[in-house]
Amino acid sequence: MKILLLGANGQVGWELERSLAPLGQLQSCNRHTANLEDLDSIKKIIHNYVPDIIVNAAAYTDVDKAESEENRAYSINYKAVDFLARESKRIDAWFIHYSSDYVFDGKKLDPYVELDEPEPLSIYGKSKFKGEQSVVESGCKYIIFRTSWVYSTRGNNFVKTMIRLGKEKDRLNIVSDQIGAPTSARLIADISSLCLYRLFYDKNLAKNVSGIYHLSSSGKTSWYGLAKYIINESKNLGDTFLVGSESIHPISTSEYQLPAIRPHNSLLKTQKICNTFSIHLPHWKVPLKRTLQEIYL
Repeated sequence: MKILLLGANGQVGWELERSLAPLGQLQSCNRHTANLEDLDSIKKIIHNYVPDIIVNAAAYTDVDKAESEENRAYSINYKAVDFLARESKRIDAWFIHYSSDYVFDGKKLDPYVELDEPEPLSIYGKSKFKGEQSVVESGCKYIIFRTSWVYSTRGNNFVKTMIRLGKEKDRLNIVSDQIGAPTSARLIADISSLCLYRLFYDKNLAKNVSGIYHLSSSGKTSWYGLAKYIINESKNLGDTFLVGSESIHPISTSEYQLPAIRPHNSLLKTQKICNTFSIHLPHWKVPLKRTLQEIYL
């Protein structure tokens, strides 16, 4: 099995480089060696390597900046994805791509299922949805993993931001009316690799698995609940903060204005991926506790 990984320097890509390596021959590319804004260079890599699987973990992920960099967001999240999907079709390779809960408007009361109609609110969400559509329309063999509230020990994410702010401030105001399931990049990478292994070596399974799958931890919380958990668990691991748990205060989305509109409900129902690939997705606290241990121990 020959695998081409794009976006190896990102949170998910970094973990994928580890989890994909045992599956076969892996060529790993970061933004410097494979820039999605330079499709000619990507085409050369694909033509020279001719992979069996293309895994695209590269994306434009700055949700707020996308509001003022619409062209760049669409270039990376849509046009490059469309190109990769068509190249995958041309060489008969599987195309694995990552999308987001931001394709939904967050107005649904229950967790979103794969068949729910996307209604993105932000430029970022719209660009990710266009990318999804291009993959489906390309006719390639594909899996799109929609994820939510991603964090890891590297890169910029909510977990690391809360640890930093907790040391700098004695009071934190955190949004409490947006809910989701925090999902570790490591979990996403491990589940992705397991799914790839099964679809590549189970020919009967591979005939029927092309599609969109929701991939996130189980359980739910708010950003406010997540912030309190992070600070409390970090204290249990020996860290010290200016802020106390009682000094973390809930606020509404309307009180915390940002350029991009966020969905209030980011919960993704994961029954499809669990049933199709016979996997179990843990409660969000389980991988988060391990991530915090990795940071401190």
